[in-house]
Amino acid sequence: MKKKFNWNSFIYNFVFVTMILSVIFLVIRITMAPAEAVAEDVRVKSDYLLMLVQCILGVVAMRLPDFIEHKIQIHIPSNMLLLYAVFLYCAIYLGEVRAFYYNVPHWDTILHTFSGGMLGALGFSFVTILNKSEKIPMNLSPVFVAVFAFCFAVTLGVFWEIYEFTFDGILRLNMQKFMLENGTQLIGRAALLDTMKDLIVDCLGAFIMSFVGYLSLRYKTGFIEKLQLKWRKGAIKDNKTA
Repeated sequence: MKKKFNWNSFIYNFVFVTMILSVIFLVIRITMAPAEAVAEDVRVKSDYLLMLVQCILGVVAMRLPDFIEHKIQIHIPSNMLLLYAVFLYCAIYLGEVRAFYYNVPHWDTILHTFSGGMLGALGFSFVTILNKSEKIPMNLSPVFVAVFAFCFAVTLGVFWEIYEFTFDGILRLNMQKFMLENGTQLIGRAALLDTMKDLIVDCLGAFIMSFVGYLSLRYKTGFIEKLQLKWRKGAIKDNKTA
């Protein structure tokens, strides 16, 4: 019998290799780039440093699911892994390296909405993980689980903005887009616009996923379960006997 081609694995490995090659490329570009802008469309060392930091974090993030599955004994569905890989590719490689954040209208808004939905799905997963079960316990109200997932996603969205603010200050980066690509700093509400917009669409994405998850639990459609992280069966038995 002919073995079916695993597209999910192919895409995941493609994104990982892209991150590695981008790190190598950016290290070379940093050594060649000027420290200060000599023309409006010329990138400087700080621009490539931002890309390098993001790509290195991307490489670490790509290895995180493997660590979780093998060290913590939690199963990550292939559908969630695929969404995770696509998000990293769009956010880091396309967004930073290929400058989609500057050249594609509303690219950052689209990704933050998407990430809010992903984190909402992860919130549903944490209900099963914290209860050490394969499925969301039937004694929990679907409304309670959906509210928990929403709050979980929004909280992580806030942590992400704190991370961007911190590293912008330490490394003089521009993750919060408080200045234009040519280095012109924004002031007042214009400087706050990116951060507040990110938080708003994070809430929107989290609300949509939480509502969909509520409907899935309420009417037992099984949709949200396809995206949930779960304890491996052996790990559940070990936890119960511990």
